[in-house]
Amino acid sequence: MVDIMSNSVVEGTSPEPWPQLEWEPQVWMPTSGWGVDADFGSGHLPYKSAVPPNIAALTPEPSTEATQAAEAAVQELGRFDAELGARVIGFAPVLLRSEAASSSQIENLTASARAIFSAELGAKGSHNAELIAANTRAMQAAIDLSDSLSPFAITEMHRVLMNDQTRHTPGQWRREAVWIGTRSNSPLGAEFVAPHHDRVPALIDDVIDFTARRDIPALTSTSIAHAQFETIHPFTDGNGRTGRAFAQALLRRRGVTRNVAVPVSAGLLADVGGYHRALTAYREGDVSPIILAFAEASLRAVANSRELVADIDEIKDGWKQRLTVRRSSAAWALLEVIAERPVIDSATAASALGVKQPNVYPALQVLTDAGILKSKAEHRTGPFWRSDEVLGAIDRFAERAGRRERS
Repeated sequence: MVDIMSNSVVEGTSPEPWPQLEWEPQVWMPTSGWGVDADFGSGHLPYKSAVPPNIAALTPEPSTEATQAAEAAVQELGRFDAELGARVIGFAPVLLRSEAASSSQIENLTASARAIFSAELGAKGSHNAELIAANTRAMQAAIDLSDSLSPFAITEMHRVLMNDQTRHTPGQWRREAVWIGTRSNSPLGAEFVAPHHDRVPALIDDVIDFTARRDIPALTSTSIAHAQFETIHPFTDGNGRTGRAFAQALLRRRGVTRNVAVPVSAGLLADVGGYHRALTAYREGDVSPIILAFAEASLRAVANSRELVADIDEIKDGWKQRLTVRRSSAAWALLEVIAERPVIDSATAASALGVKQPNVYPALQVLTDAGILKSKAEHRTGPFWRSDEVLGAIDRFAERAGRRERS
C-alpha cells in the first residue's frame, strides 16, 4: 500500500501486483434497424466495457530489463536536454513541432514540414497539416501546464487540440461509448471498448494522483500514466494525441526534460505495432512492455534529434558563408528566426526582430537574393518565405522516425 499524502511506501507492506482489466456488461441500442450497415434486430444488444483498476496506490514492479532501460533512457534524455544548453531557444520550436508531427503520424495524419509550418501561418491547403498544427499547440499547452497538472490541464490540452472540431466536444469528457475496432457504428465485436463514460472523471482523478507520487521512477510513472490514460479513453476523439502530450507534460514536471520536448513520439513511430501491443499488455496486467516501449522510443528519439540538430547547424554554417552583407544588417538576425520557423511571413519576421513590418522587407529580400530563402504567394494570406534546406532536414527527421531498424 502507498500513503499518497507522503508519497512513500508504508513500512511492512509489499507492493500490490498490477491488476488486469475487468469488464462489465452494457447494452447497445442500435440507432436504426435498417440499412446495409445496420445491426440485426431492433432490440437492446449486450456487450462489455472495460473497468480499469484504480492505480494511485499501486506500485509497479517492472522487469529488470524494463527498469534498466528506463534508467538509461532518462539519463540520455537529460544529457541531450543539457547538451543544447544556451542553444535551446533555437531548437526547442523545431523539436516541439517534430514531436507533434510524429504523434499525429501515429494516428495516420501526415503532412510535409512545409505544409505544417504554412498551416501555422493560416494557409488552408492541407487539412492534415492544420490538424498537426493544432497538435503542436496542444503540445505547447501541455508543457505550459506541466507545473500544475490536473484534470483541468488535460481538458485544456484537448480543447486546444480539437478547438476547430466542435462535433468532438473539445475540452469535455465524453458522454458516450467509444471503442477500438473496425466498426464505426457499434461496439459489438470491438477489439477494445473503453470504460463507461460515468467512470471517466474518477479514473482521471486517480491517474493524476498516481503521477503526483515521487517513489516511482520518472519514465516508469510516465509510461504507466500514459497507458492508463489511453485505457480510460476520456474523449470522443484525439485521445492518442492528447495522451502523448500528457506524457510530455509528465516528463517536464519530473525534470527529465527541462528545456525541450524531446520527440518521444518519433521513437514510438518506428514500431507503432509494438506500441499498440504494449498498451494491450498493460491492460492484461503487464507494465514492462509499455515501459520498454517508452524507453526504447526515447533513445531512438534522442539519436534522431541529435542528427536533426547537426543538420540544422550545418545549414546555418552554410548560410553564414553565403551572406555577405554587413553584420549590422537585420538579415543576420533573421537567420536565427528562419532556423526556428523555416516558413515565415513578414508579420512573423517583424515580430521576431522587434521592428515594424515594412522594415523587414529589405532583410527578407537580402536572404532571398542570397538563395537562403524562397518566396511564394499564398492564396489569401500573402507571400510566405521558406527555407527548403531546413524543411528538408525536418522531413528527413520524419523519414528516419518512421523507419524501423532491423535488429
